[in-house]
Amino acid sequence: MMKSLVGLAVFLAFTCQIANASDVTSRSGGPTQSEMMARTNPGAPDGTAFFRPVLDGVLYRGGFSGGDKDRTGLSSSQRETLCSEGFSRGFYADFGKNTDYGATSCGSGNFDYQSARSSRPANVMEAVYDVIKGNEGPVYVHCMWGVHSSGALSAMALVQFCGWSEDRAKDYWNDARNGAPCSGGCDAWIDGKFERFTVNSALRITDAERAAICPK
Repeated sequence: MMKSLVGLAVFLAFTCQIANASDVTSRSGGPTQSEMMARTNPGAPDGTAFFRPVLDGVLYRGGFSGGDKDRTGLSSSQRETLCSEGFSRGFYADFGKNTDYGATSCGSGNFDYQSARSSRPANVMEAVYDVIKGNEGPVYVHCMWGVHSSGALSAMALVQFCGWSEDRAKDYWNDARNGAPCSGGCDAWIDGKFERFTVNSALRITDAERAAICPK
């Protein structure tokens, strides 16, 4: 009897762990290093790559498996998946010139898809701030491959909301780009993006909010 109860407890704990792992809305103390560098994580729509948390329950990043040569962005089914997972907003950074942006509804949820520029990050930072303060579903920022532009915006968010230094954020961007090359050299590429970024003092969050979402 005791063995059965222990086995049941282990099973329930494991089941709970699996459920929590796929809950992208949970603000449970920040992602781990392994989650931030994984090739993918639970909640990724089919056809995406490098689906990774940046700020727990608030900001996730990714790209397309095999890229997005037509620059059309997320498909309707991918948007519906993100919406049903609880995401409230999405941004296609730098490449979506043929993308049909707009809102996707799913039951009581709504996913608002917009364009973004890694050299002009203000709208993404403001969207992340609104999610933190409004307890809305998380933001998903992606680019063609999921390594350069989405990584730059994610690195900036870690500086803005988690107090990371610029050097630490650039190291994170570099580690997470999976060895992908950069036109003109990678140091110059990320330095050029950060030249356009400054911390916005109007987007302050509390220590408690930071503890709930920033990387461990």
